[in-house]
Amino acid sequence: MLRVRCLRGGSRGAEAAHLIGAMLGRAVTGWVQRAFQSTSSAAAAQSQRAIEEEHVTEPMLQECPVCSYNEWDPLEEVIVGRAENARVPPFTVEVKANTYEKNWPFYQKYGGQSFPDDHLKKAVKEIEEMCNILRHEGVTVRRPEPIDWSLEYKTPDFISSGMYAAMPRDILMVVGNEIIEAPMAWRARFFEYRAYRPLIKEYFRKGAKWTTAPKPTMANELYDQDYPMHTVEDRHKLAAQGKFVTTEHEPCFDAADFIRAGRDLFVQRSQVTNYMGIEWMRRHLAPDYNIHIISFKDPNPMHIDATFNIIGPGLVLSNPDRPCHQIDMFKKAGWTVVKPPTPLIPDDHPLWMSSKWLSMNVLMLDEKRVMVDANEETIQKMFENLGIKTIKVNIRHANSLGGGFHCWTTDVRRRGTLQSYFH
Repeated sequence: MLRVRCLRGGSRGAEAAHLIGAMLGRAVTGWVQRAFQSTSSAAAAQSQRAIEEEHVTEPMLQECPVCSYNEWDPLEEVIVGRAENARVPPFTVEVKANTYEKNWPFYQKYGGQSFPDDHLKKAVKEIEEMCNILRHEGVTVRRPEPIDWSLEYKTPDFISSGMYAAMPRDILMVVGNEIIEAPMAWRARFFEYRAYRPLIKEYFRKGAKWTTAPKPTMANELYDQDYPMHTVEDRHKLAAQGKFVTTEHEPCFDAADFIRAGRDLFVQRSQVTNYMGIEWMRRHLAPDYNIHIISFKDPNPMHIDATFNIIGPGLVLSNPDRPCHQIDMFKKAGWTVVKPPTPLIPDDHPLWMSSKWLSMNVLMLDEKRVMVDANEETIQKMFENLGIKTIKVNIRHANSLGGGFHCWTTDVRRRGTLQSYFH
């Protein structure tokens, strides 16, 4: 048998080596050519193939470029997003439902246009410095392609322009040696995957698995056109009833509504992730992974990692302003639940697409190192008390585009194996 050992990957259910049928160079070319020969020459081709295979006596070793099972194993390679060319999304119903009323004038003014130029330039510089610091910490940094997001596009169901490739966590999730492209739920993000395709194709050619979830049409039926927007009380009531701006018309989800802990992944039903999307993920990853739906006292749920961020085996940051309704099951499993301190970010700093709780949206470099906001001294102290070294970085202007360190990244490879942490 012709085999290549993929050392870091492993198919679902494998915890170490993953064997894939493949060859390199001329042997592969020969196999492909024979596969498409006519049936009249099949016997001769089979005989020739057997002769060639006899000469392969040792498996060739190839390190799988993609492997990550959780949020805290030692980080070796990461994708960091781009702020370049970022655009404010058009102010459609799904965007309105995910933003607070105080920011609506900003969207009404800038929707479909570039973010304010001076602010965007500062964000670009901050992310470049973040990349430099990651490299200094020994992490390989990859970036998506720069794309012109101003181009308008039309499908049979809607017209929109693009947004950005700033938050790879929203669109890409790595589970073992598999890259999963999320379908997304905002029309402005329909073609966001294009910025990442060159990278994904490179990883695929080197042995990674690549799955694209079903792409929604994003027709009007996916959105509740009458979703109440104006009061937080209305949103609280609807969230408690499991009702959001996205309907169950078709599967949709953002990858950032999932968070990984080995064989167990936790997800919330949110404004951008519906139950059909969660069920697709459950069936896709079964039986080797378990999907747990959890919920929070949150009137505007969108992405789990500024509400519930798992930072180590049995160690989770839980937002005190958005308590988890199922927190007892984590305590019964022996997990340590840490409530992070109130963020220090000033009220007048623009956060057009997120809350102040980006302070807990941290990136673990390993169990004992964390990338954290340089301005958030209280959460730095919290980590130090936990015995975790803080790598301080300032991305305050980049925060305004909708994410912290976890959002701005997708970990491609962490050094570790598949384990169970939730019993």
